[in-house]
Amino acid sequence: MKISCEEAQGICDKSQYKEASFWDIIKLRFHLFTCKVCKGYSKKNNELTSLCDRAGLTVLSEEDKEKMKRDLEKKNA
Repeated sequence: MKISCEEAQGICDKSQYKEASFWDIIKLRFHLFTCKVCKGYSKKNNELTSLCDRAGLTVLSEEDKEKMKRDLEKKNA
């Protein structure tokens, strides 16, 4: 059940986007209980997620991204 700090970081990042499985979260919690460095990383990651959620950030749709890409390619051609 022991995981590396790198794996803990990956699970922490996945949990930020609600992509971590229940078992991954259990492994992460156990790791955070024993590793202060990863606990600090997780805390900062959670703070960043919270700030982004409160800011109401939005992203471009795939269609808008493609249009922007075409426009930039026209300007550079």
